[in-house]
Amino acid sequence: MQCFGQLLLLDRPAPHRRKLAVTTPRIAIILLAAGRATRFGGGKLGTTLAGKPLARHAADSLSTLPHVQRIAVCSTQTPDLPGFSRLLLDPPEAPLSHSIAAAVAALGDVDAALFALADMPLVPAAHFAELVARFDGDRIATQVDGRNMVPAIFGKQHFPALAALVGDRGGGELLADAPWVDLPAHLALDIDTPDDLQSAKEQLQGL
Repeated sequence: MQCFGQLLLLDRPAPHRRKLAVTTPRIAIILLAAGRATRFGGGKLGTTLAGKPLARHAADSLSTLPHVQRIAVCSTQTPDLPGFSRLLLDPPEAPLSHSIAAAVAALGDVDAALFALADMPLVPAAHFAELVARFDGDRIATQVDGRNMVPAIFGKQHFPALAALVGDRGGGELLADAPWVDLPAHLALDIDTPDDLQSAKEQLQGL
């Protein structure tokens, strides 16, 4: 206690400041690995690229991320994807929206889901990690040449809209006004044809 004339000042301990807990969102990882591959001629995801099945490239990059659940939506032709729970699409020729709806229905208690395509083998693990780091609880997209697209993360408030998609349109329409992480176009190569596969081989050889 200190006394200054008639004014008494009591020495008081500094107020206790509560530390705010930082909550890490519980993110599920969804790898869309079904599809008909009609332009490729069938068997696309099992085709060898740089010594392993095409679909393994995306799966391996995604496996470096923290997660609470990992699901691969597959057809009977999808190769083994270690670390992912397989969700068999029925019928296998169902459009992309069915894969998305099936994945959403299989989700557990999560805050968000990262959707990626198994036929985009060149997306680096660092890009997926940046999506997770910049996710704010709503949405975060990949932007290629000014267009928002997957890979992307959707907060759980968007799950009903994802489940209601129809046809072969993915979740891109839900990403138009979302924040984004840039990805060079050559790394966003989507393998639809044998020529695309050859382009991917040439790019991997140049790395």
